[in-house]
Amino acid sequence: MTGSSMRGAITVLVTCLLAACGQQPAVPTTSAPPQVRIAQVGGATVPDAITSTGTVGWRRETTLGFTSSGRIAAMRVDEGDDVRSGQLLAALDSTTVGAAVSAARAERDRAAAEYVRSAKLLEQGWVTRPRVDNARAALIAAEANVRSAGFQSRNAAIVAPGAGVVLARLTDTGQVVAAGTPVLVVGEASGGRVIRLPLADRDAARLRIGAPATIRLAAVEGEFAGSVVEIGGRAQQATGTFTVEIALPNDARLRAGQIGTVSIIASGVGSLSLAVPPAAVFAPRAGQAFVYVVDSKAKRVKLRRVSIGEASDSAIRVTGGLQPGEWVATSRIDRLADNMAIEPLRSTK
Repeated sequence: MTGSSMRGAITVLVTCLLAACGQQPAVPTTSAPPQVRIAQVGGATVPDAITSTGTVGWRRETTLGFTSSGRIAAMRVDEGDDVRSGQLLAALDSTTVGAAVSAARAERDRAAAEYVRSAKLLEQGWVTRPRVDNARAALIAAEANVRSAGFQSRNAAIVAPGAGVVLARLTDTGQVVAAGTPVLVVGEASGGRVIRLPLADRDAARLRIGAPATIRLAAVEGEFAGSVVEIGGRAQQATGTFTVEIALPNDARLRAGQIGTVSIIASGVGSLSLAVPPAAVFAPRAGQAFVYVVDSKAKRVKLRRVSIGEASDSAIRVTGGLQPGEWVATSRIDRLADNMAIEPLRSTK
């Protein structure tokens, strides 16, 4: 290499070194933590509820029968018929009761005549005082028999004690029945409808008269509001449960025998219910979901599994995994990761 060529190479090398020395080293850049809205876990004490299944019926279901024996001459109603107060429902053959009334009256007339005759004979000295007393007692007994026969005659018919509906027809025309045999069962409208529930003793003890209840029937859409009107005074011997009655509103869709589920607000302190905004929950499945819990001091999020319940447009009930007062992320959920740094922005709502 000639001298001029070497001097040119050295000049180029020096120029490159000077240029390299004049450049500043690259400084690595870091992105700021994302801003994430957060919301506090809300808690509220809700009353305990007792849930059970029961059957709709009339509060007053009256069993009707005849006060005397005889053959049924007429049955004027069938099951499901509406009845009005005083309406004739059934009647016995009047032959038997009519004969009983005639016989009682004849015996009364005979006893009355005997008493009058004995009294006259006593005045004449032909009989003693005990005989007159016996005749008077026989007359009193005969008059009582007339009243009894008249009562049976008047009650040889069954009339409705009030407006209502026939729930059961237990006999038919032509059947011979004894006095007191059940013939009809009538639900009285004046008592209204109820739903009867069998409850364990520990649940029945937590209820009070007037406690509010919500009723849902399988056969009727929607729900009904009711209240406790009766709590059984003793347990059923066969089941050991107490019967509780819940008053129902007057609704034409209700029928005796319908099955329903009832939720009753029990007396007591109640339980704590937690809720979070719907935006905080993701990946829900089979009552489980995930949230990002915010550590406000460290400004980081932690992934946590929680148990969830009912959901609405404004909140999702949390049944486990969170504590009241904790904070959860409600924005950029799809961009967060466990232990990720964030810039928390508290919700103004």
